[in-house]
Amino acid sequence: MQIVAKRMIAADTVKRFFIHHLETTQVVLSGGIFHYAELEGFGVMDEDEEILGLGTYKVTDHVCQIISLNSVHENQGVGSSLLYVIENIAKEKHCHTIEAITTNDNLQALKFFQKRGYAFSEIVRNAVDESRKIKPEIPFYSVDGIPIRDEIVLDKYI
Repeated sequence: MQIVAKRMIAADTVKRFFIHHLETTQVVLSGGIFHYAELEGFGVMDEDEEILGLGTYKVTDHVCQIISLNSVHENQGVGSSLLYVIENIAKEKHCHTIEAITTNDNLQALKFFQKRGYAFSEIVRNAVDESRKIKPEIPFYSVDGIPIRDEIVLDKYI
């Protein structure tokens, strides 16, 4: 397992990863539309040069915002490794806060970030309704039947 800068991974490989795992090449959040190809990030690669995980981020005004953090296999340290690298980059860039945004139904992400010292800092009620105006394919319910409607912002001071 090797961690490499996203820019060192072939663009078409990164695009395929996002389409396969997220069914899109962009994310719509209350903070705007982000195109994964334009974001900085890191990938975890296996010995066959396949992506095991990918994380992207954006730094603005001393805040590092994690845009995506995805792992092919859970509970194997891939997401934690990516988060560690992104947090260190945020420190190098003199950020005082690192932030992650997820939807209210994403219980895996909520557990993941809280276990690593992140706390809820804001709930943006009905934010997903606004996102659906731009990206109508966003489902109304999760696989578990939870209505997808709010964004939850978690942050950690570094």
